[in-house]
Amino acid sequence: MKRRDFTAGVALTVLAPAIARAAPTVKMQETPCLAEQVKAGSLPSVDKRIPDAPAIVKHFAGADGAGKPGGEVNILVASARDTRLMTLYSNSRLIVYDDQFKLQPDILESYEAKDNRDFTLKLRAGHKWSDGKPFTTEDFRFFWEDVANNSELSPRGPSVELLVDGKPPKVEIVDERTVRYSWDKPNPYFIESQARAAPLFLFRPAHYLKTLHGKYTPEEEILKRYKGSRWANVFHRQDAMYGNDNPDLPTLNAWKLVTPPPSQRFVFERNPFYYRIDEKGVQLPYFDKVTFTVVASNLIPAKAGLGESDLQPRYLGLRDYTFLRDAAKKSGIKVVLWEKGSGSEVAFYPNMNAADETWRKLNRDVRFRRALSLAIDREELSEVVYSSMAKPSANTIMPRSPLFKPELATKWSTHDVNAANKLLDEVGLDKKGRDGVRLLPNGQPALIVVEHTSEKADEVDNMTLVRDHWKKVGIRIELRAQTTDNFRLRTTSGEAMMTAYAGVTTAAPTVDTSPREFAPTMQGGLQWPKWGLYIESHGKQGEACDTEEGKKLLELLHQWERSTDAAERRKAWDDILTINAEQVFSIGTVNSVRQPLTTGKKVKNVPEKGYWAWDPGGYIGLYKPDTFWISQ
Repeated sequence: MKRRDFTAGVALTVLAPAIARAAPTVKMQETPCLAEQVKAGSLPSVDKRIPDAPAIVKHFAGADGAGKPGGEVNILVASARDTRLMTLYSNSRLIVYDDQFKLQPDILESYEAKDNRDFTLKLRAGHKWSDGKPFTTEDFRFFWEDVANNSELSPRGPSVELLVDGKPPKVEIVDERTVRYSWDKPNPYFIESQARAAPLFLFRPAHYLKTLHGKYTPEEEILKRYKGSRWANVFHRQDAMYGNDNPDLPTLNAWKLVTPPPSQRFVFERNPFYYRIDEKGVQLPYFDKVTFTVVASNLIPAKAGLGESDLQPRYLGLRDYTFLRDAAKKSGIKVVLWEKGSGSEVAFYPNMNAADETWRKLNRDVRFRRALSLAIDREELSEVVYSSMAKPSANTIMPRSPLFKPELATKWSTHDVNAANKLLDEVGLDKKGRDGVRLLPNGQPALIVVEHTSEKADEVDNMTLVRDHWKKVGIRIELRAQTTDNFRLRTTSGEAMMTAYAGVTTAAPTVDTSPREFAPTMQGGLQWPKWGLYIESHGKQGEACDTEEGKKLLELLHQWERSTDAAERRKAWDDILTINAEQVFSIGTVNSVRQPLTTGKKVKNVPEKGYWAWDPGGYIGLYKPDTFWISQ
């Protein structure tokens, strides 16, 4: 046994190597498109390419079941940056959500969690990167020692999910297949960080990235091969685990990028060393190739309708559905409708950190927030904007969640103009001008500038209709589009008095999902950006939360974080959701909006019904696109 020293000062122990696992009992079938390479000796046979104990897919989200390998599909994307979508669609994670939102090992053979403090991860014996090199705990050691704790690559140190009370974990490399992370106190975010859409990658392909790392390769040698002023800049550019735009970077995903950017067509070819198989011994993925074709986003619905896309999971909206359905009669495509996973399709966020004293006071008055919510006719919104394919709701979690309570979805979100007018009178807005607009205490009209970033017609229609609803109770609003950067800057500075944006993304949580989004913990919380920034910066920026309700949410969040008991966590979640519903910190409109997806007539196993969300889910990633196949 030998102790390895490294700059972070965290003990990292190396013990005896693992014992190899027995090969799977399933009789493997060689992938047809790889057979010639196997025959020529340039590629090992399939039984030597997969792990000794591969991940065996027994459940298929679609109704067509196990398929046959082969074929190529085209997906339309809007920019070269969309190569990252393959990271979502492959959904290769150490730990993943299944389609019932239950966590299970994926890349890992198994994992063990003790008291949310001690986590042991077990890799699959014989697992390889896409270039055939072994995937072992050396890839974890390299990331921890040489990336997360390298001052040039990570000047702020390890990611916040790896810190508990500011302290990093003890990381032990037990053997070439086993790594252990442990903290003195519970870390409830560790497992979840591995399963999310944009995961916290704990590993890197060490054999490749060492050639770009100043510790292992002289800087002058690195800069001879790549443009850059420092080796660290080159490393960052080539280390594209999430962005997925470096064809040289080995991957564990189902498909590997082979097209260097810039390009209008990005081709992904099957990973011959992929770790998932079906029960018949067929190595996944079924598709041989996936091509991303870059086109203008506004042209994607028309092209998808004409059949120029074999699988189109993004850049379509409900307003495209009628056209797509009619186009399908000629092109032969299939159109399905999934449920969008957002707490509200559009939500309004009164900024309780607004710089203007009058509006800050109004936004912090729960009666004002409740009045605005009651003034919205959500049934009309659903009918007019979403063809009645949306559900009136507060901005809260959805029925798919085991934590869902229907009374919280309707709390202060029924249409009641009389109650809204009464509440507005109570808060001191009981005088009106000649135009019917209520007057602020300073005599100015009650004009709310609602800032947003949306270019989607249905979202703008949603906001416009809400503007009409609020006008009926004497509140005038002006919609003002902003760039994303301006939107964030103006919200955090307090210049934006109210914003409109998508609702909560944590829309289908379980008891073990973090409720952070429902408390003032993040700068991105549009209703309390300065309070969130204060937490994120550990008190160095922003403002400390100074309302009793906000403080209570933070206290409940800490209770959830400290607890390892499911009942206690459920109680914390229930209280957090109840406070959010009662206080109307954000004003929801409708949710459960339908999201159209199109498939070519030969594409099989795409579910008729599904949940379409960024996280958890990765859009179609939740349903394992490596199991979609083409009928020949």
